[in-house]
Amino acid sequence: MERCASRTSARPPQPQPAPAPAPAPTPGRGICMMSTAWRDKQEHHLINFIGAFLAANLYRLNFLSISPDFIFNNGGLSVAFIFETSWDCGNAAAVFSRVNALKRQFKNLYVVVAVPTVEQIESFNQSYFKYGMELGSPTFVPVNDPEMGFEMMLKIAHARGVCKQQDISSTMRNEREQAVQCMDAYVRVLTSIPGIDDHDANMLAQAIGSIEAIAKASESSILENTDLSRDKAETIVRFFRDPQFYLSPKIN
Repeated sequence: MERCASRTSARPPQPQPAPAPAPAPTPGRGICMMSTAWRDKQEHHLINFIGAFLAANLYRLNFLSISPDFIFNNGGLSVAFIFETSWDCGNAAAVFSRVNALKRQFKNLYVVVAVPTVEQIESFNQSYFKYGMELGSPTFVPVNDPEMGFEMMLKIAHARGVCKQQDISSTMRNEREQAVQCMDAYVRVLTSIPGIDDHDANMLAQAIGSIEAIAKASESSILENTDLSRDKAETIVRFFRDPQFYLSPKIN
């Protein structure tokens, strides 16, 4: 037994396998913030469904003390939701009172209501008009069941985020077009000065700035900040300050 123990203790340690590399993080599409108060009232299977559905769609889920039941942040746009998982006709006054309070706080607010039975649909429709809701302010989304309701919420939030991104891209494209048009007009004004070409106009734009700044610039300032000749600098100064010069007919 001692010899066996001796051989075992003398045996060299076996190399341990290297740990598998951690998977690369997956970029998320957005963030879903769930109200802890809303969560605590729901059945576990619905919370599990929501967590799995968000993970499958690359959304991160946070639990926070927030006024709406959900807030999605997608593409830089926040969209808030009230989520009634089963319409209760006896609770209509409280629901619509909450809707009126939250729509003043959130620009993008939707109300998702599960109305699986005919009786619930009729009760919801009657309550909607009884409490003076304005169409589209906010938008109500009736659904058959909570799972469908959450899918609709995610689709709405994603669509609003995509539209926001497209609006940003469109705005940037329009601003670039306006900048190009302004530069074209700028060059046309300066090249109307005898002897000034596109290269001179671009140099003046970079060194002096606006048309107004060029009109106020002295001959020495133009010579110090550009490589224009003295004749061109003198012509620019005369063009903006000598009425007999800029009112006389010119042929380029």
